[in-house]
Amino acid sequence: MNPGTPAADVRVRRFELRRDLDAALAERLRGAATRGAPGAVMLAGGTTPQPAFALLAAHPLRAAPGLHVLYSDERYVPSTSDASNYHLSLPLLAALGLPARQVLRVQTELPLEAAAQAYEERLQSLLSEQLPVRLGILGLGADGHTASLFKPADLAAARGRLAVAVQRPDGRAAVSVTPEWLAQIAEILFVVAGADKRSALARLAARDPTLIAWQAVERCARVEVWADGAAWEARD
Repeated sequence: MNPGTPAADVRVRRFELRRDLDAALAERLRGAATRGAPGAVMLAGGTTPQPAFALLAAHPLRAAPGLHVLYSDERYVPSTSDASNYHLSLPLLAALGLPARQVLRVQTELPLEAAAQAYEERLQSLLSEQLPVRLGILGLGADGHTASLFKPADLAAARGRLAVAVQRPDGRAAVSVTPEWLAQIAEILFVVAGADKRSALARLAARDPTLIAWQAVERCARVEVWADGAAWEARD
């Protein structure tokens, strides 16, 4: 593996209105998914990117040749569950018209550790094929987590791995990408919305070395943060 050089800083962009953030993210994803040579895009889970996905899914898209889509993490639930990040992305995948082989979902029908191992093997295959991952979308939790990396023990278990099984604080299990994988991505884009993220956002922007989210991306070549006005209000 060839980790990126450490990020020199965290570039931040503020959007006064949530709808402006959603529209900008939709356009950023449109460009990453429809233009250029073959490559991959990593989608974040959770509810924050869903409005942008919906904007994109409203119209058919012409996916770039060889586009692959993967996920930052996945709850260990059936792929048909409303709690599944893959399930939530189905309208976007349908708009892109990607064949199933180009969608790297976590196979939650497997036992948990086997699902993590299978996902790691699929990520490794992308690296072996030298398929660039140009953009990786990440969320930021109010507690400072990203993907399904919540605590130092998760980061410790992730060393030397591309994907790892974790136990989430909400009692659910999950499969998450790791800092080793994130370091392969050309550009990391955190998308942050809501007043409950203010503290975590300030710490991320300051590159707080104790913040799990920063520890996850500190070896990434380029880190950008897009946040709505509610998340930044406390900094005014």
